[in-house]
Parts: sequence; C-alpha cells; structure tokens
Amino acid sequence: MTTNPMSTNPTSTNPTSTNTMRAITQTALGTPDVLHEAEVERPVPGVGQVLVAVHAAGVNPTDWKHRGRGYFLGQPPFTLGWDVSGTVEAVGVGVSLFAPGDEVFGMLPYPYGAGAHAEYVAGPARAFVPKPAVLSHVEAGALPLVALTAWQALVDTAGLRPGQRVLVHAAAGGVGHVAVQIAKARGAYVIGTASAAKHDFVRGLGADEVIDYRTADFVTEARDIDVVLDPLGGDDRLRSLETLRPGGVLVSILPQGIDEVAERAAELGVTAKALLVEHDRAGMAAIAALVEAGRLRPHVSATYPLAEAAKAHAEGETGRVTGKLVLTVRP
Repeated sequence: MTTNPMSTNPTSTNPTSTNTMRAITQTALGTPDVLHEAEVERPVPGVGQVLVAVHAAGVNPTDWKHRGRGYFLGQPPFTLGWDVSGTVEAVGVGVSLFAPGDEVFGMLPYPYGAGAHAEYVAGPARAFVPKPAVLSHVEAGALPLVALTAWQALVDTAGLRPGQRVLVHAAAGGVGHVAVQIAKARGAYVIGTASAAKHDFVRGLGADEVIDYRTADFVTEARDIDVVLDPLGGDDRLRSLETLRPGGVLVSILPQGIDEVAERAAELGVTAKALLVEHDRAGMAAIAALVEAGRLRPHVSATYPLAEAAKAHAEGETGRVTGKLVLTVRP
C-alpha cells in the first residue's frame, strides 16, 4: 500500500481553520476525462513536514502516464502532481527551515508523494527551498521535476565538466529545455535535437547546434559526445550510444529496458545508466542559484486553472508542447 501526503497526521502544529480543499482526483485509470475536481480532506503536516498552500503546480508526462496506466501508484483513487510553488501555511513538529508565510518551491517525493494538483499539499520540509523572487509562482511551479531530472542526470550521474560535448534529445521539451540551460551553465558544448520549427527556441536557450530529427540522422550529425541525455527511449536510446566517444555516458530518464542498452554500451566501451528523479534539497538549491544568476528560466507554454487539469493532460499528450504546462491554483 502506497502513502500519499493527502492523508492526515495528528502530530502537527499550526492547525488550519478549515478541513477540506479542492483537488483533482480520479477513481479509475484512463483518458483525461477520468480526472475530476472534488472536495477532499485537507492534509495536516506531520513530523518534519510543511503544509503548502499551492499557487501553481506543473504538469509532466509522468502525470498522464500514471493517470492512464497507474505505474508506481497502482490503482486509484489518487491525486497526481509533484511540482509545487506556493506559500507555507503551517509547519509540523521539528521543522526549523520554514515558517508560515514563506514562499517556497520544490518537488514532492517521487513517486509516492504525489498530490500537488490540489489547493494544499503536505510534504517533507527538505523537499522545498525558498522561491527565487525573480520567478512568478507559475514559473517556479514549472521547474522542480524537470530541473531536478536534468541536474541529477547531467551533474550527479554524468559528472558533466566544462568543455564536454552534450547531446540533449527533445531539447525543446520539459526536461530538454532545462537540460540545455544547465549544460551551458556548466560550460558544456550543447547539441540538441528538435523539429525545425523549434530550432530558434532551442538556440535561444544556448544550444550550440540543433539537429532536425525529422530530416537528419543524429548519429552522423553528433559525434564524439561525452554525455547523452535521453528522455525518449526506444531505438533512439540504443542508437545514441553510437554518438559517444570511448568512456562517454548515456543517462536515460526511462528505466524500462535499460539492461539491454547497458549491455550494448559495454560492448562499445561506453556506459548507459537509468535515472528516476528524487526530491533533493541540495539540487533545488543549485537550481535556485542558477535562476538567481540569470542562467536558467523555464518556458511555460500554457496555463490552465486547476479545474481544467484534464485539458492540460490532453494538451500534454499531443507531444507537441514546448517547455511546460502549469496548473494555476491561486492568483
């Protein structure tokens, strides 16, 4: 049985005055129309937790994959969403980092901490950091999951160093457009793949080269690569190994089938690793620092009010979104 911060915990301080909230829930797996707004019990922050009044929450591919297939969360009912930007409403026992009124952003523990698509969410205090003043809540709500994914892939897993050559697939997408910026901030030479219509956008992020995956073969266009970031899987992941120099590393954010890829990588003298994003205060602090230094900014393609979460899911599943989609909960 999985846990979810939508549940209550009596060992909290600063109780709130009302006991319910609006949330997007589902009672069955399926298409976006299984999502509906409901009045549910408001969570209470437990030991080491904060209660956050959500202003904005990002929508990510993992949301619609869980909505349709359950994945880690299994069968509903559940409330999705891991990205949070908002204001601390209350703190649980032992929390020293934040106080009510603080503006914060962060990622709830993945996967079992889901619940951000609601008016309030409780999560570990150390999943959050102060929201940079230069970001709106909408922008901040777009960042955590994709930025932590890119940071943990490029920096923590691949150990990206200045001067290295990086290939970022789907460079205009949620993870991709942030990964390009992080890689550039780390001093890398960045090559991205994207459709021709999105080349100017990707170059604007700082990419040194952009390959049109529809008309060119990235295997022949991108050579002597040190690090590949793969959000695609499938044949593209396997073929990406051929772009790596000896000793290079491919980091995939899709763990399914990675054993086969790792075997082929070993034959080629390279490495393939799979990553599932984790909540990470140090990573969030590094991301906030890049934002404050003007080196990182999310692109928000569209926003939807909380009640229209199903429309956001439908838009996301088209596969044509540039950057991120965000649900707005409060002004």
